[in-house]
Amino acid sequence: MLDSLISSRRNPLVKRLRSLSSRQGRDNEGLLLLEGTHLLQELIRCHLKPVELIATERWCLHHQHLLNDLEASAPIRLVTDEVLKAALSTITPDGVACLCPLDVLPDPPTDVNFLLVLDRIQDPGNLGTLLRTALAADVQSVWLGSGVDPLGSKSLRASAGALLQLAHQRFGPDEGTAVSQLTEQLKRLAAAGIQVVATLVPDSAAPIRPVPYWDLDWRLPTALVLGTEGAGLHPELLACCTHAVTLPHSPRVESLNVAAAAVPLLLERRRATMTAPSQQHG
Repeated sequence: MLDSLISSRRNPLVKRLRSLSSRQGRDNEGLLLLEGTHLLQELIRCHLKPVELIATERWCLHHQHLLNDLEASAPIRLVTDEVLKAALSTITPDGVACLCPLDVLPDPPTDVNFLLVLDRIQDPGNLGTLLRTALAADVQSVWLGSGVDPLGSKSLRASAGALLQLAHQRFGPDEGTAVSQLTEQLKRLAAAGIQVVATLVPDSAAPIRPVPYWDLDWRLPTALVLGTEGAGLHPELLACCTHAVTLPHSPRVESLNVAAAAVPLLLERRRATMTAPSQQHG
């Protein structure tokens, strides 16, 4: 269903869409803003439907197949390129955005065997890579302690919409509260017999001695904890960890980017669980 063309940047739609870039705005409306064709395609691939589509006439002309997939399930708000640019955070929008209910996002499971805990990650690009890798590694849920907004447009684009399929829980809202809440949750996991694994740089002076990541038994229920860029893991969270791993690398590099370091760690868990049956029969 097509509405009449919106050509004024003063139209209330612009203010409404911009408000959805904040957590408060999303919570007030119960809606998630997805910017760009790729995120719309990801939404459809997950068998979810938008409740509203905002698009330019040119985009509609060249993406009739996507409109057919939606089967007229959502009204289409036609806008000019200038209006769309004013309404979205993307510097150069590709012609479309959509809205979907927040409640379509997966709920955190009550029982988990593989959990990723992120402490105050600040960069949306890093967070997006971490979430996408977590999804590829079959992480069941992600806990986020403050840091960058996981449902902000930059994080959503960087993760290619991973949170449409990956359960998450954000603690906070401020850094102190987030650390306090995560501390209690990590203690609860450790008491339940889940190995809470810190990620440390080689030759770390931390109170818990790290082992190379391949020496950890990843087949056990695991919560992998990664610290913020630069400062690393908060001391209170580190104190809750029962194990620690490191990623040995050349001394010519002081440390690895948190998103880069996470890739082999998360996928090692997947490798270990996939090869365990064959190892047992060997």
